[in-house]
Amino acid sequence: MVAADAQLYTDEGECVGEVLVFTHDGYLSWLEVCSLSDEVEVTLSAARRWLQSNMDADN
Repeated sequence: MVAADAQLYTDEGECVGEVLVFTHDGYLSWLEVCSLSDEVEVTLSAARRWLQSNMDADN
């Protein structure tokens, strides 16, 4: 079951991927980072940076 998803945006505002969080029986079972771009490498580390950057911008 997909419990949450988040779009990944670069500092320039380009959507380059997403993060999907899956759960099973109330526990995290899988975390998936998906790339929507061939030009920008989407890694777990990059996803964390972009998500944190977006959260900081909202505050």
